[in-house]
Amino acid sequence: MSEIIETWFDQPLLFTISERHVRGRLVRLGPALNTIIAAHNYPPVAEKLLAEALALTVLLGSTLKDEGSQLTLQAQTGGGPIELLVCDYRGGELRGYLKFDAERLVGVGADPTLFALFGEGFLAITFDQAATGERYQGIVPLEGSSIGDAAEHYFEQSEQIPSLIKLAARHDAEAGCLAGGLLLQHLPEGEVGRDRLHVRHDHPEWEHAKTIAATLKDEELTDPATSLETLAWRLFHEDEVRVQPGVTVSRGCRCSIDYFAGVLSKFPEGERREMADDDGLVQVDCAFCSRVFPVSLGEIAAHD
Repeated sequence: MSEIIETWFDQPLLFTISERHVRGRLVRLGPALNTIIAAHNYPPVAEKLLAEALALTVLLGSTLKDEGSQLTLQAQTGGGPIELLVCDYRGGELRGYLKFDAERLVGVGADPTLFALFGEGFLAITFDQAATGERYQGIVPLEGSSIGDAAEHYFEQSEQIPSLIKLAARHDAEAGCLAGGLLLQHLPEGEVGRDRLHVRHDHPEWEHAKTIAATLKDEELTDPATSLETLAWRLFHEDEVRVQPGVTVSRGCRCSIDYFAGVLSKFPEGERREMADDDGLVQVDCAFCSRVFPVSLGEIAAHD
């Protein structure tokens, strides 16, 4: 293990085990997560789902090479009470929200299956590459016991990268909502990028690392008294593990009146007037931060 630097909240820990051709990510979200969900009044079941999805978004987003690249995770219903889940990550900026049927959500119980939440829905994961302008998207069914299972299926089908994903979330009396996650991936010798990879799924080194990682408990992922370096050491102390802190995570809703004015300026002037109310304001509702932004026609015209 390299020098201990102690990573705790809102910053992923990147690690590699070169002898086993494995790379991994660990993250524990706390203050940033609570800032995101504070704008909404989610019931416990919805809060836990979104918290785990946000942890997954950070794990996947931390694999992006360029700061301006973006990872978007979207889960859409196939008839369940969760109608839409959207999270995205760009350069450490994280945001997400849920749209759901509150009455139907009550009926799924305290520990629902993924099918009970979404029905026969789907998960879409999109990588937008800033340097090349390319977009990679994979869509898979929402299968398995958790959204992490569905993401594993994505890597299996779309990327051909054997992966293990563990997610956990809970509410703490002092720290508020906590969420943690582990992403472990097997890469061929010498491969460190996110190109399409073809590897053997029965590789003994990968199976060994995967078996060990699977022993990680939910309470360890969300334990505020345990650093991420300590978790990595507990799991892989038999190997040489190289660790590196990732980009610090913060709430990243990019909404502002100026931003919306710029977007609305692309509409013809007649359509802008139709959107405006009697006071000459276009009311823009941001689902991410649960706020309404009144944008005047004058502010929109200033962007022409």
